[in-house]
Amino acid sequence: MLMVSIVKTVAPIGFGGHLIEVECDATKSLPSLQIVGLGNKAIDEARERVRSAINNSLLEFPKKRITINLAPAELPKDGAHYDLPIALAILCIGGQLTQNELDDAIFAGELALDGSIRPIKGVVNIVEKAKSSGYKIVYLPHKNTAQAGLITGIEIIGIQSLKELFLHLKQEVILKPYIRPEETVMTSGSKVTQHKIILDDIKGQEQAKRAIVIAAAGHHNILLSGAPGAGKTMLAKALANLLPNLSEDEIISATKIHNLTGDLNGEVITSRPFRSPHHTSSIISIVGGGKQPKPGEISLAHTGVLFLDELPEYPRSILESLRQPLEDKMIDVTRVNGHASYPADFMLVATMNPCPCGYLGDNTKECTCTSAQILAYKKKLSGPLLDRIDLIVNVSKVPNKALLIEKSVINKQHNTSVNEINFAKNMQNNRYESSTIYNSSLSNRQINKYANLTNEAKNLLLSASDKLKLSARGYFKVIKVARTIADLAGERHITAEHIGEALQYRAIIT
Repeated sequence: MLMVSIVKTVAPIGFGGHLIEVECDATKSLPSLQIVGLGNKAIDEARERVRSAINNSLLEFPKKRITINLAPAELPKDGAHYDLPIALAILCIGGQLTQNELDDAIFAGELALDGSIRPIKGVVNIVEKAKSSGYKIVYLPHKNTAQAGLITGIEIIGIQSLKELFLHLKQEVILKPYIRPEETVMTSGSKVTQHKIILDDIKGQEQAKRAIVIAAAGHHNILLSGAPGAGKTMLAKALANLLPNLSEDEIISATKIHNLTGDLNGEVITSRPFRSPHHTSSIISIVGGGKQPKPGEISLAHTGVLFLDELPEYPRSILESLRQPLEDKMIDVTRVNGHASYPADFMLVATMNPCPCGYLGDNTKECTCTSAQILAYKKKLSGPLLDRIDLIVNVSKVPNKALLIEKSVINKQHNTSVNEINFAKNMQNNRYESSTIYNSSLSNRQINKYANLTNEAKNLLLSASDKLKLSARGYFKVIKVARTIADLAGERHITAEHIGEALQYRAIIT
């Protein structure tokens, strides 16, 4: 007689996973079900879900004292995906399944009371860990198969009910593995719909438009400063529609991070995220954390855009917390109950007014702020934070008479810019032999290797850096932006003209 049954699953921990053994033991005593192994409330409540699911699947729940252990016991466990392996372990200890039928596979899924399987969080983590641990098959909820199918080299079998899985394991009904579609990438960088803002919707602002094209092509952080109504928010939203398509690796990474929050319902992220948290958001919602660490907005914006409208309105603690992820492209969240690391490779797109009332330097309306108010307003943005922003653009108001001018060619500027950005992205892919490395993320060593500055460009940069008192970070950011400008022009070398344009975007906020 089998003493202990064991079913394998995975606990998503941070951006990775940990292999979990669900052990089951049954003894002759009053019928009961106990779950140990440092599980949370959702796991404790699995007792009732599992009991009902087994009975409603016309299977037999053993009338014994059943103990479930989630090993290793010292690792905190969270989520309802343990329901399925717990149920299988109980069926195995009761003699309805054999241990051989459960070996060499990973199981995960939430059980409904009628025995059906609901979608779960952390699917990509589970499949990645199963693959790296040498397992060949993963059984998951049917609605999660598209997400799981992003990971190749492992067999994914989607299940819709406990009874269906039971019959499959008994080889009475054979479930077919999930077949990944050949094409999973949407044309997110070029498809235009009526409700989206594009460059052709914005009148004037040619320098600002040029800046957002550069930012989109090289994944650069950008700050737009100007009076209310100048078009800063429209420019930011137009930038989101210029971004190049997600690569396959970026689709996996973006889907993985969003699936950890449970807000995808089995879907796959196929377009770049655009996160726009309100300035009243808490620091935990932005950075991540909580009792059980979860990703925040900066991680949910990974591979996409984090848009902060009216930057000085955000608490200084939130703004300063952006400094480390802007530099490292990662965020480490440490709490009493655990530690987690999440990717945070996002584009920071921010807007601000030149003063509290917004009309400093405006030709049509007089500023009502005192010098002390203006100074205090600008001091909300620290020097180290501004130093991490690649492009700073002062946006002026467009005259009202220019707002109603009709353009004869529809989407001309948008389509032209999208083509230029895709061309520059392809140049970066070929140069760095990677689809996830952008000019903005180059290290100092990579800049020395790939910058290719002409002598005239070097002389101009050295002269300007002394006059503008650029920091070492600012000095290299000028080179990175110039590299993107050169890529947009299809040129291998960075010339003085490219450096000159890049220097324009190290402007002082007015």
